[in-house]
Amino acid sequence: MSFIKIIFSKEFAKHLGILVLAGILTIVLVFWGLNLYTRHGEGFETPDFTGLTEQQFKHLIEKNDLRYEIIDSVYIDDAPPGIVVEQTPTPGSLIKKNRKIFFTINSWTSEKVQVPDVIDYSVRNARVLLESFGLKVGNLIYVPSEYTNLVLGQLYKGKPIDPGTPLEKGSSVDLIIGQGLSNQTTAVPDLTGLTLEEAKESSQNLSLNIGACIYDSTVVSKEDSLNAFVWKQRPESLPGNQLRLGASIDIWLSTDSSYIMPDSAVIDTIETEMFEDLPDDDQFDNEEEKFF
Repeated sequence: MSFIKIIFSKEFAKHLGILVLAGILTIVLVFWGLNLYTRHGEGFETPDFTGLTEQQFKHLIEKNDLRYEIIDSVYIDDAPPGIVVEQTPTPGSLIKKNRKIFFTINSWTSEKVQVPDVIDYSVRNARVLLESFGLKVGNLIYVPSEYTNLVLGQLYKGKPIDPGTPLEKGSSVDLIIGQGLSNQTTAVPDLTGLTLEEAKESSQNLSLNIGACIYDSTVVSKEDSLNAFVWKQRPESLPGNQLRLGASIDIWLSTDSSYIMPDSAVIDTIETEMFEDLPDDDQFDNEEEKFF
């Protein structure tokens, strides 16, 4: 009975009311504090840092009261080194001040790959294996051997290179190939109109190499050199022209299509001259009268 009396007493009700009010006040203060701490409604869009170097995006970071961290790097051959290629959060995402932005940049140095062991492979299989590692086949050097078209050695810049040696991705590895015991030859291919890479592939498929590469004045940039095509070669691709396996073909490259495309102006001139040589109608009539 005394317990029931205490519950319904004015003193108990007073203390219970104080506790409830204190609880409500605490909850209100917590939510107000969280709202103040998180700056609810004060967010702004993440700037786009893509394509900027660290030196360039620093002032944007400071201007927006942000922090940053470079967490990774990748190697993209056709992109300037050191630029931002990816960011988190992504551009346009809603963020608040003091947020840390994570960057992935393009590496300052070329990506390295390990040279595979292609010795005792066929030329075709060696090319496939090197390309799968991001490397290229350079010159094919043929030497007398009882084995034909078998890789006997691998070189880099004229020196033997051991398997597992790190090289920049895209480097060329020269291969020493067994020529067999005969002086085998192949027809000279027509490389006209091909790019440098296409000419190399076409030549290597016939166990030949590309020698000197001579660019004309139309090639002034890296993009030009990639788009340039062969307009002249030595030796020429003529019936009966043969080369020994491993021999080289010198090529001339340009971006001027008039080297290999017929000039319409020249054709028009030739056609005009042909018609000018024909007699006119009056001359035909006079000739006809004389005949009769």
